Amino acid sequence: MEEQITQAPENKKEAKYTNWIAWGGTFLLVGLIISILFWQPMIAQSMADQFNQVNDVNPDASIDISREALESMPEFQAADSDLSLLRKPQTHTDIQAVMRSDVINYTVEEGDAIFSIAKKYNITPETLLWSNYDVLSDNPHLLEIGMVLRIPPTNGIWYEWQSGDSLERVAAKYKADVNDILMWFGNALDLSDPKIDPGAHVMIPGGQREFQQWVVPTIPRGPAGVSTSILGPGACNTSEYGALGTGYFVWPADNHYLSGNDYWSGHLAIDIAAGTGAAIYAADSGLVVYAGWVTGGYGNMVMIDHGNGYQTLYAHLNSINTACGSSVYQGTIIGRAGSTGNSTGPHLHFEIRYMGGFINPWQVLP
Repeated sequence: MEEQITQAPENKKEAKYTNWIAWGGTFLLVGLIISILFWQPMIAQSMADQFNQVNDVNPDASIDISREALESMPEFQAADSDLSLLRKPQTHTDIQAVMRSDVINYTVEEGDAIFSIAKKYNITPETLLWSNYDVLSDNPHLLEIGMVLRIPPTNGIWYEWQSGDSLERVAAKYKADVNDILMWFGNALDLSDPKIDPGAHVMIPGGQREFQQWVVPTIPRGPAGVSTSILGPGACNTSEYGALGTGYFVWPADNHYLSGNDYWSGHLAIDIAAGTGAAIYAADSGLVVYAGWVTGGYGNMVMIDHGNGYQTLYAHLNSINTACGSSVYQGTIIGRAGSTGNSTGPHLHFEIRYMGGFINPWQVLP
């Protein structure tokens, strides 16, 4: 008990010293902060004065960047060994092409196709056919070198206004929206009173119509009764017998890429790249049901019935190595590539049909 009593005053004494030390440290820290805030601007100004004296700079003087001063500077001459990049300003812009509202007249050149021309002007091939019915009749095979086509500014129908037409009637006919016709800036219509004179051309954005397609009829094996006066001299009556297809197809040309039209609603085939004289092969075994010149722009054509619901067609051939009524086998050379009929350059027009309907060759070719 006495030991505890003697320790109590000593603890109070130690606590008193600790408080004095803490308060002393606090006063010193506050004093240091105040001195820094007081002396910092003076120190900075002193350092700036010393810098100006060393570099002989007058802080109150303005920098002379007048034209006379710039012209008096020596011209920089780059050494031949210096690496540099020359960048010339681009004065041409495609803004007019993006905002085009008028129709362009395009002259067909060698190697052109509806598909490639449409892609060049960023429109659909259907739009190109619809806008040139007077010269193409919805048949892409009627394209000829030197033919002049109208290139609309956007996808849809480039329409010549007729007497008695109305916006509602024309929009309904071409499955379009009246507001799209009114708001198309190239039509320049008065929204409060949209009058259109007969003979004027109006763009119908998004408009569409059914194709009036011309295609070679599917010719089955057997006594089909195909007349040479209808299709051409390559027709014949065949028997129901002959080679049968495997149901699998090989590429009919050595190249496996396109040159011209792809498969789309106005061209139910693919145009395979093939130079004049290149070998053309039977894509599968079957019976030749047509071999010769055909009307409608296909030129020299071979059609094979494979006896399993499939038929294949090979057009624009330069020469034919088979005859109507002959059996051919997969991989057999049936002709040579060319540009006969309505064609702007050598290639193979290749169709695959099943039960009389067209299928996309890309779906069955390896």
